[in-house]
Amino acid sequence: MSDMDATHEKRPLLDEGGSGSLSTNRSISEQARENGAGPAIASGLKISTHYKPKPVSEMSPQKLMVVLCILSTELCERLAYYSVVANLVLFCTSRLDFSSNDAATISLVFSGTTYLMPIIGGYIADAHIGMYNAIYGFALIYLLGLFLLPCSAIDYDQLFDDDQYGLSVTGRRTFYMVGLVLVSIGTGGIKANVGPFGAQQVQDLGPKAIQTFFNWFYWFVNAGALIAYVGVAAVQQNVSFAWGFFIPFLSMMLAIFFLLLSRKNYRYRTIKGSMMADSFVMCWQGCKRSFNRVPGAVSFFDKARNSYGGSFDDSTVDGVISVVRLLPIFAFVIMYWTIYSQMQSTFFIQGERMDLHIGGTQVPVAMLNAFNTIAIMLLIPCLDRVIYPSFQRINRPLSHLHRIGTGMILAALSMIAAAVVEIERKKHLGFEQVVGDETFYASNVTVFLQIPQFALVGASEAFTSISGLEFAYTQSPTSMQGVMMGVFMATSGLGSYFATALLKIVGVATADDPWFPDEINDGHAEYLFYLLSAMMGIFFLAFLVAAKFYKYKTVEADISIDQEHSSDESPPAQSRETNRENSDVTGF
Repeated sequence: MSDMDATHEKRPLLDEGGSGSLSTNRSISEQARENGAGPAIASGLKISTHYKPKPVSEMSPQKLMVVLCILSTELCERLAYYSVVANLVLFCTSRLDFSSNDAATISLVFSGTTYLMPIIGGYIADAHIGMYNAIYGFALIYLLGLFLLPCSAIDYDQLFDDDQYGLSVTGRRTFYMVGLVLVSIGTGGIKANVGPFGAQQVQDLGPKAIQTFFNWFYWFVNAGALIAYVGVAAVQQNVSFAWGFFIPFLSMMLAIFFLLLSRKNYRYRTIKGSMMADSFVMCWQGCKRSFNRVPGAVSFFDKARNSYGGSFDDSTVDGVISVVRLLPIFAFVIMYWTIYSQMQSTFFIQGERMDLHIGGTQVPVAMLNAFNTIAIMLLIPCLDRVIYPSFQRINRPLSHLHRIGTGMILAALSMIAAAVVEIERKKHLGFEQVVGDETFYASNVTVFLQIPQFALVGASEAFTSISGLEFAYTQSPTSMQGVMMGVFMATSGLGSYFATALLKIVGVATADDPWFPDEINDGHAEYLFYLLSAMMGIFFLAFLVAAKFYKYKTVEADISIDQEHSSDESPPAQSRETNRENSDVTGF
């Protein structure tokens, strides 16, 4: 943001007489006298006035350009990421000599680590370098990781026409694993900040603009995923992994270009530090000081307030309380991400053993993920322009938690669909199919029978993931928005780790009659899918209870003077956003 923009952000947006700035410490008695108020009001009491920025009715061309640059950055970054995960299992089994179970574990651990990193990326941005610098710095780390991936896939003996330059399996594994680690770090730093940074650009347009931004932000995410699953996955499976990994490297370079393109026009916030460290200090003060020593304190965090002898003002404490109240909601979303992670692991392994041919052409196994992204891309405009406005018109708007819960139900249904497909698949085993460099005993059932399970996960994502991002952004204090976006994304990482642990537990518990052995033709994967569906149902019921008692961060009345009212009208009550929760506004 330019210096002029930074100056404007530091002063009230409602100017006296349409220009100039209004003093925030102006005496209420002076304003009351100007409006003909009686002596009861004109008592000389000093108060601070707070003005809510006026929503701008239209987006300027410059702001539109800024938003498009951020959305394009996200599209290219997601194209790069999903190009890496699209055939991760296949590359591990065909080129790195891992078993199917080990490859699934690597996929889940990679996804889990990638989505835990945003907590660190969000903290670094909030406390030290700001969102833009965090996105740029982590993008460079990301780029280095993507450079190492084609290095692990190139056949050097063919390239140099000399066997002495051949790379061993151990060498390939080293290049690949180090590359995955760097990609995880880079992705984590970007994911925590690019969404909030984009929302920050349209925040002055009002809450509706923020909701619309996150909807279209997610649309661009899935546009990148669609290109990766349909195009890049085909190159990896049918041409070579070396070229297939070089494409995401180029895509990430393009993402950095789009980020830098509008750097002079971005709106930047002053770095005020993160409340994360303060949160730990508050917890320490709450534990250290007993209620007997703090008369009047009614809650754990009251003991950290200045008014009770603590070290923090009410606003800071209320901000931490609002964050703590988000955590139970986030905890129940972990199971949702456990189901989501099946697309890159169990669904992929299932698809390898189904008929991949259309006519004489073999489609990539990862291409089925395209139906996940297509479902999202079709549903987002319908939700944004038709469904959500329709509920608002009948005075029954769908809250964030309504939408998150709807996605959970759809995710449970996707597991039932996967179980039905698995039962049908094993009834028709009948031919050997080569995928990459591996041969599988496959079913005559077409792989496109997986479309319903992928589409249901996609539809669930349009509800749970988008609403979760918006929920984390709007319900967090400004100084912790990066961290809380990271915490929400960490639920995805924890979901992947939980899926990994669940596979191991199921493997041990069903050793005599395995549900998910290395060769799933000999197991009962349908039981695993039914188990996941049942667990999602249980988590959903618990989520309903937590959502019922959640108190939204809302609007509280405040006294101020609207300069646009004529002098013969009484001053209207203005409102401001606070971190306090209204007990009458609950999740459901």
